[in-house]
Amino acid sequence: MEGDGEVSALPVLLRRIAGTLSVWNLRIPQPRRIPRSKLIAPGGVESAVLQASYQVTGAGGILLLIDSDDDCPASLGPALLERARQARGDREISVVLAHREFEAWFLAAAASLSGCRGLVDPLDPPSDPEKIRGAKEWLSARKNDGTSYRPTVDQAGLADVFDLEQARKAAPSFDKFWRDIERLMRGEV
Repeated sequence: MEGDGEVSALPVLLRRIAGTLSVWNLRIPQPRRIPRSKLIAPGGVESAVLQASYQVTGAGGILLLIDSDDDCPASLGPALLERARQARGDREISVVLAHREFEAWFLAAAASLSGCRGLVDPLDPPSDPEKIRGAKEWLSARKNDGTSYRPTVDQAGLADVFDLEQARKAAPSFDKFWRDIERLMRGEV
């Protein structure tokens, strides 16, 4: 993953999904933060996968999660997955690109975040949350507690409460994330 906020938010989100899937023995190693530019550079994803593979035991898998920014997830994701599999084809690997940015998943379920962490109530979601460039700014503009949205302060808290089903319905990249996590947790090829 690439952001400091995701390092604390991802384990929260994975535990929520695991509970929904009745997976109770999930072991989540500390996520590693790697800048996006370094990860997509030649050798970057390969190095990240090799490092992550040392933490994987048993039937576990490797998840690479980055923001797509302005890249097309349907192009960049499969290319990164192919490179990752070349590095460790013996491990289950998933590459997920949050379309635009991780926070777009919060926007997709914005109604469920009404009044949380200083956000306005009601909080109406945008019509197409994954098209918004600047989801962090969108969240900041809708805070009424005198603070702005800060990933390292707010991201894990929002990951703990946003409506997962709303996000799956309104954000295709979150639905892909969910399906990939389910596959990794179930140990399916």
